[in-house]
Amino acid sequence: MSKGEKYKKLQSQLEEGFEWPRVYMFKFIVPANNEKVAKVEQLFNSKEARVDMRSSRKGNFISITAREMMMSPQRVVDRYVEAEAIEGLIAL
Repeated sequence: MSKGEKYKKLQSQLEEGFEWPRVYMFKFIVPANNEKVAKVEQLFNSKEARVDMRSSRKGNFISITAREMMMSPQRVVDRYVEAEAIEGLIAL
């Protein structure tokens, strides 16, 4: 199964349930590691993107919420596929 294959259901739901372009909200959890956090930030390095971060209570993890204007469901899927390359990342 290709990386994009596992997102076919999500892509279908996004195509049927929303009008595009639209602001899409991504949520991730990553280990509290500066390099990993920076990699997630690089995914959303456009002027239009808004990234909010919050540390877990014990400080072991960082919760990242990113909002960005996405032109199509395929771009959303592409972003999730790019995020999979970050070790320890959990997409919510």
